[in-house]
Amino acid sequence: SAPGRFADYFVICGLDTETGLEPDELSGENFEQTPLRRTFKSKVLARYPENVEWNPFDQDAVGMLCMPKGLAFKTQADCREPQFHSFIITREDGSRTFGFSLTFFEEVTSKQICSAMQTLYHMHNAEYDILHTPPTNDKESCSSTGDCNGTSVSKLQRFNSYDISRDTLYVSKCICLITPMSFMKACKKVLEQLHQAVTSPQPPPLPLESYIYNILYEVPLPPAGRSLKFSGVYGPIICQRPSTSELPLFDFPVKEVFELLGVENVIQLFTCALLEFQILLYSQ
Repeated sequence: SAPGRFADYFVICGLDTETGLEPDELSGENFEQTPLRRTFKSKVLARYPENVEWNPFDQDAVGMLCMPKGLAFKTQADCREPQFHSFIITREDGSRTFGFSLTFFEEVTSKQICSAMQTLYHMHNAEYDILHTPPTNDKESCSSTGDCNGTSVSKLQRFNSYDISRDTLYVSKCICLITPMSFMKACKKVLEQLHQAVTSPQPPPLPLESYIYNILYEVPLPPAGRSLKFSGVYGPIICQRPSTSELPLFDFPVKEVFELLGVENVIQLFTCALLEFQILLYSQ
């Protein structure tokens, strides 16, 4: 039986430098996009522990849900703010496990990956050049307008491009907690503090492994109707579990629902739920 831990797994997903850049077909690969706008396959790079008998690790599901759009590449010119999201894995027997992911960008140190991205850009620009080369009899009109192949390609190369001698390449990476209950706020704080410790110029008070060990093996699930306070890297983290007589745990801000859908749509959805209509939410 499950021992009642706060978290079952700590997972790292990202770029596997051994397999290199593989197109992510599941995300709807579009080769007309510039290489920096394409998506590539991500992999589960590590997980701790390897496996727990009460919650078998589903590598395919976790890998896909941690990074649903695959790997993303950026340069120093792009915004690289960390992004947080959550997901649920529902098994055939109806049991659920919860995932909380923080995706951030780190510098690519592999020269092979940087060279591969540069090669993709050379190929992309060459294909663009061929597709947009005007017919021979249009050369005069091109020279008069100045808006033909040479100018177009130079614009393309300046916009959303990568030059290995000039740019720094960054790739997305994800750290994730797999938990038996949906303590969203606490998990978000844990992951944000771990990320802060990795990116901070000053080392954390203790090795990072000790914090991960603590969250996996020493922090219990709070009993029903009780609160739990435990130490993060830079400060305390608190979560509360409702009692059996209270509403079920819902640790997500309702404010975001109104911001995303608007008041009228929320009221319409609530009305449909009360009338037992079938509701389908479609999202990117």
